[in-house]
Amino acid sequence: MKPHKVRTYKSAEKLAREDELAWKIASVAADDVALDADVVEMIGNRIIDNAAVAAASLARRPVASARAQAQAHPFVPGATVFGLPAAARVSPEWAAWANGVAVRELDFHDTFLAADYSHPGDNIPPILAVAQHCGLSGTALAKGLATGYEIQVNLVKGICLHEHKIDQIAHLGPSAAAGIGTALGLSTEIIYQAVQQALHVTTTTRQSRKGEISSWKAYAPAFAGKMAVEAVDRAMRGEGAPSPAWEGEDGFIAWLLGGSQAEYIVPLPERGEPKRAILETYTKEHSAEYQSQALIDLARRLGPKIGDLTRVKDIVIHTSHHTHYVIGTGAKDPQKMDPKASRETLDHSIMYIFAVALEDGGWHHERSYASERANRPETVALWHKISTIEDPEWTRRYHSHDPKEKAFGGRVVVTLMDGTVIEDELAVADAHPLGARPFTRPDYVKKFRTLCEGIVAASEQDRFIATVERLLDLKPQELAGLNFTVDADKLGPAAAPGIFDWKRG
Repeated sequence: MKPHKVRTYKSAEKLAREDELAWKIASVAADDVALDADVVEMIGNRIIDNAAVAAASLARRPVASARAQAQAHPFVPGATVFGLPAAARVSPEWAAWANGVAVRELDFHDTFLAADYSHPGDNIPPILAVAQHCGLSGTALAKGLATGYEIQVNLVKGICLHEHKIDQIAHLGPSAAAGIGTALGLSTEIIYQAVQQALHVTTTTRQSRKGEISSWKAYAPAFAGKMAVEAVDRAMRGEGAPSPAWEGEDGFIAWLLGGSQAEYIVPLPERGEPKRAILETYTKEHSAEYQSQALIDLARRLGPKIGDLTRVKDIVIHTSHHTHYVIGTGAKDPQKMDPKASRETLDHSIMYIFAVALEDGGWHHERSYASERANRPETVALWHKISTIEDPEWTRRYHSHDPKEKAFGGRVVVTLMDGTVIEDELAVADAHPLGARPFTRPDYVKKFRTLCEGIVAASEQDRFIATVERLLDLKPQELAGLNFTVDADKLGPAAAPGIFDWKRG
């Protein structure tokens, strides 16, 4: 890996094209390197993981709405949409949109956290949609996905967006565009233009994840994937982009990030170096914000030690800056303590999550968010006794570059009414690669089958898993098999009509 310094350049300064971040990203994407076996295995795991959480979300309103929008754009050859028959093809950017929403709706797939935050599995829907539409092989798809993960992970390592209230999808648009470029075997020049276009049109604010969080949290990465498909299409037709997108005097860094004096270090593979960043990412065992994963596991461990939860006086979670300020009391969002808050908001309230996990001894992707669950008087009482504090040591460990030291959990101090203090801590989730029960292929398959139960027929589950197992050997016509089909009654109520369904007269 080679570190690359990125800063603003005045228009009068000379910045060679090959020194621009976008060109360096495009060069990595255009470098056709072989895939390591463990990388291929993990790509398959994440395809399974995405399908699992998509199956569980099929009947939810935001997913139904996105699917209806996609169905209004049929196209041949086109791409498949989760839940629909393989023959029901839609335009690839709309497949990326619908599938991206399905994957992201439950906040239950993979994650990578460093200087910024990300869900790199969001790269899969747009790259897969283009691969299906363009008749690519399983190997081409896998290479594209390896690039998508590589670019997003390294942008997240080097450039902090949330500090400047820019949403995380500003790293996803460029990574998905780069991954599509790799899959299609495009030139460095075309990928360079597409990456910059994708950055330009996917830069949005962090209000997506603040205050009363809405369904846009699920739509935001799907939007980035859709924009990436369109950016690559335009670049292939010879259209250009604002350049240099990151370094320009009126560009991304100068006005939306750290300003004209800021410098960022983005690591990227050198020429010929395998793309292995996917191995640094991790999935979720629980359907909640990643920083809550270890704390849910800790709550499962603490519950029996506490016993009668009505004896609790208060609970203080000592944790990292991110956990405190994004999903903790440091956010100062009253909605995070409100029983009437949306699912998306409760997902970003560690106070609620920890209370429910203590009471239930675990977490469920639907039951734990149910309105009747959030409004239980005893839950509300316990929930409001929980607060967070930033601990500099947990913040330091969160930002550590040493995988063995990096931590996403915290230390919990429970004080009972009689003055008894119970303490415990957990650095990483049980399912984390360094956790008590690291996820491997059987765990991903188990998650898939659990979330598909009652939705996807067992025979269809078997067929899907068998298709993933043959990933590198898949022929173009077989890529449609990386979708699953369900009976129409599993898709939930029909979506409300919109512009695309408008009938005159």
